[in-house]
Amino acid sequence: MPALSWSSDDITKLLSRMSLEQKAAQLAGLSAPDLLVMDGADMTTPVVDASRAASLRPHGLGHLSMAWFLSPDADADLLRSMIAEVQAAVREVAPFGIGAMVHIEGVHGFLHASGSQFPAAWAQAATWEPELARRAAAVTSAHVRDAGMQLVLSPVMDLNRDPRWGRVQETFGEDQELAAQFSAAFVRGIQGAEQETGVLATGKHFLGYGASDGGLNTAATQLGRRALIDEYAEPFRRAITEAGLAVMMNSYNEIDGVPASSNRWLLTELLRDTMGFDGMVVSDYDSVNLQHTTYRTASTPGEAAGQALTAGLDAELPGNTYYAHLVDEVTAGRLDERVVDLAVARVLAAKARTGLIPGFTPRIAPAVAPDRAEAAQVRRSLADRAVVLLDNDGTLPLTAGERRIVVVGPAADELRIHFGAYTSVSSGEMPMGIMAVLEGRVPGVDPTSFVFTDIFQTRMPGIEPAFEDAARRIHPDAPTVLDALRAHDSKIAYAPLGRFEADPEDRLDRAAVETAVRDADVIVAVVGERTGWVGNNTAGEGQSTAYPRLPGDQEELVALLAATGKPLVTVVVSGRPLLLEPVAHASDAVLLAPLLGEEAGPAVADAVFGSVNPSGKLPSTFPRHLGQLPLHHAHHHGSGYAHPTGTRHGYGDLAEQGPLYPFGHGLSYTSFDVEFDDPAAAAVELADGVLRVHLTVTNTGAAAGETVVQLYARDEAAHVVRPVRQLIQFQRVAVPAASSQPVVLEAPIERLHYTGLDGHRGIEAGEITLMAGLSSHDICCTATVTTPEHRDAITRQPF
Repeated sequence: MPALSWSSDDITKLLSRMSLEQKAAQLAGLSAPDLLVMDGADMTTPVVDASRAASLRPHGLGHLSMAWFLSPDADADLLRSMIAEVQAAVREVAPFGIGAMVHIEGVHGFLHASGSQFPAAWAQAATWEPELARRAAAVTSAHVRDAGMQLVLSPVMDLNRDPRWGRVQETFGEDQELAAQFSAAFVRGIQGAEQETGVLATGKHFLGYGASDGGLNTAATQLGRRALIDEYAEPFRRAITEAGLAVMMNSYNEIDGVPASSNRWLLTELLRDTMGFDGMVVSDYDSVNLQHTTYRTASTPGEAAGQALTAGLDAELPGNTYYAHLVDEVTAGRLDERVVDLAVARVLAAKARTGLIPGFTPRIAPAVAPDRAEAAQVRRSLADRAVVLLDNDGTLPLTAGERRIVVVGPAADELRIHFGAYTSVSSGEMPMGIMAVLEGRVPGVDPTSFVFTDIFQTRMPGIEPAFEDAARRIHPDAPTVLDALRAHDSKIAYAPLGRFEADPEDRLDRAAVETAVRDADVIVAVVGERTGWVGNNTAGEGQSTAYPRLPGDQEELVALLAATGKPLVTVVVSGRPLLLEPVAHASDAVLLAPLLGEEAGPAVADAVFGSVNPSGKLPSTFPRHLGQLPLHHAHHHGSGYAHPTGTRHGYGDLAEQGPLYPFGHGLSYTSFDVEFDDPAAAAVELADGVLRVHLTVTNTGAAAGETVVQLYARDEAAHVVRPVRQLIQFQRVAVPAASSQPVVLEAPIERLHYTGLDGHRGIEAGEITLMAGLSSHDICCTATVTTPEHRDAITRQPF
């Protein structure tokens, strides 16, 4: 981090000159919608009244939340000026002119219609190229600073191994190493390699949020502390140590009966004392509220606030519903003011670092305008490399004009489906959905008793055309998959078959399907599910599904198409693994388009016609059956489906125990082989705590292509049960046809560390099997090395 013009002593001195009310004000937020007032002749037009910030927060303001509501249209200048007006009002009443920290979401780009958007985080992970994620985040950081904001509430570092959970698309998948490398890259993009951007990143959600019971949002996490520390905390640990992560956000879950928002073991003993985090911890929106209203671990709002603050949660977002009671808690003697002081010091340090405290000058690089050309290049590179070829019997690639192609499916001519939650599209849908509720246009919903947080689960029949129109207004130049396919072959026919929501009164008719594709030589079915915040989605925040499959009548559509006997290519649009076994068996080729945003159409079309050779690799395991969940490749010996040490119990009613598509899987229009440099004994070494593997990657086919070489390891004996395989390194490589490319993969031995029986992290002396290949199942070569005992320098884990 660059040298600063202030020290912790300066923060302490500033803190000593603040009243209790002023200190408490720095620990809470204010939602931008609270600054809206009705204007116009009919008093129905919302406008921003910046002066309300001073009247609502007379002692100053910690955070301004949901600032994107200050300018709902794609007007970056208006957004910037509104934020500046609010900041001016805040500084007038705040002690010493301290500004508010303004935050925005950025997991898929700058969350405003004026900002650059990128494919979903899960799609970014499918590229297995963290540098692209860093470049995308750097563009987002420039947008944030240009708007006068300081904090990005991203990335999502949660691991997810159960696709029933609706927020998979925001994650980097199931694996701790893949997620760790992408998380650190994202943080470096936001904060800068030398922490020079003046913008801070937020790691979320700490901890175990993606492993909720039954895949239900905010449900309990049933994990032991060793799994939490060694697996689920790894992306956070690496972002802290490798990228200087500045801010952390708690999760909504409870662990072993203690809500994450009030869990001192989690937020202080593990996060700070053990992992070395020294930044600010903010609450996920309304999570302090859960202690009082949902988990019932606090009998009053004040008690909930005291519990959270004492645990190590420094600031409440989005408002001050609970932390408004901190002054009373201190005055009544129920809360030590020193606890308040500790949290305020952390908040002030973050503000000083971003230039929000007059007289505290951080070393921040000169601002640069958002680079739209860079954004476009990165966006397209991500989309091209994220398309995953799941299956192919040789039907793909197609040749334009060679055969008659008929395109079908409900996702073929829809743009909206390619955007997930936390995008400019979903952000634009939120006010539309709220207005539909308030105006009484949602059947069965009483506007007078409606609770805002129910918006995520509320079905809104008939709203899809409005959402589609809005997506096309925001991205007027983005083609649908159908449009993009026709750009390759103008003679492509289209039959609008299938629905995202089945209609029992209008079922698919076999004869009608056969008639629609009668003239086809090959069929391209574009299917999938909608992901977002509001509307009729089957995935997104707060939207878990008991059966993560293609919704509506799409499975039936694919079966009817296959029954025609014509070659069938199925394109699946989804931001999470789905149960696709019936689709896989019915299709001759299957392509996954994992929420690619505005570049989805061109990326899919180029893959279908071979202009781009698919090279994406799965960041998550695709199960065969619902009963296998949760499922992931790095399961322990004695559990799961892979048992290198012998046969274990499996599911008696499944013919095949493994996944449909394994972690790291992804085919190409060429073929590759991976082997150790000869001789193998010299190709694998462990020196100075680093595992080093020398490999040769050969393109054995007739087409140029890219692939991802993956290095896995297995600890062959330990006093703690270890995974059957563990990803420790990977590298994307481009290889011309009939050529070879040398690759050297290096991984510090610390990536195999775990918490031992004595509570210390390390690895015992013994043999390590190294496995190099093209997926977790496609292992091309193996070798064994012997490692001495190795321990972390860190102290004992907080067991």
